[in-house]
Order: sequence, then C-alpha cells, then structure tokens
Amino acid sequence: MTLKKTLDKEQTREQLKAISDLEQKPDRILEISLDQSHRESVSMQKILFKYRQSILIFLYHHKVPPDNNASERAIRNIKVKQKISGQFKSEKGADDFCVIRSVLDTLIKRTQNILGNLTLIAKSQPAE
Repeated sequence: MTLKKTLDKEQTREQLKAISDLEQKPDRILEISLDQSHRESVSMQKILFKYRQSILIFLYHHKVPPDNNASERAIRNIKVKQKISGQFKSEKGADDFCVIRSVLDTLIKRTQNILGNLTLIAKSQPAE
C-alpha cells in the first residue's frame, strides 16, 4: 500500500522548497555505489530505495508521525514486565497481559476514564 502525496493548499513556497530539498537528500545518498562486500549496507540501501516514496510521507500527511515513538512506548510496558518477572509463566498469561495492556493503552490514548471503563468491562457478560 502506498500513500499518495498531497499537499495542503496553504503551504508556502518556502515550505515547498524545504520539502523538495528534503526529498532530494535521500535520493543522493541512495545513488552512492557501495562496496558489495558490505552486505548489510547494500541490503539497507536496497530497502531504502524500495520504500523511498514512503520514507518522508509525514511531510504530506500531518497525521503520520515522523517517528515510531508511540509504538515503542506501547511495547515498553511488556518489556518492563518481562524484565522484572523474568518471563511470563504461560503463553495464555502473556496473551492476557497483552489484551489488558492494549485496552488500557487505547483508553489512555482516547483520554477515557480508565477505572470506569474497566468496571463496565468487568460487569459485562462474556460471549458464549
């Protein structure tokens, strides 16, 4: 899936020039010929070349973040749980923790009342 580039009509010439300059920098880097003995570097260059249209998509779609900090924050709780406990005792326990953590993170992102919503979930009847 590729996102199409669209620009806000309110962007100034300076912003458009800055975007154009930013788009040209990765292209210049990708044109550099790498030593084939450095497989990881060559592989990375190929991946960047393949996805170059998506790398700077946040310049056109302001709801797309320029980093993945939100994703990293979402998995941090799981890693802390693993580090403190050493591991999950069962796969079901790990799955249950992930479901509960996902619900909590969603409530936090939507600025919902966590305790109130957890109470509603606890009172609801399980699906049969």
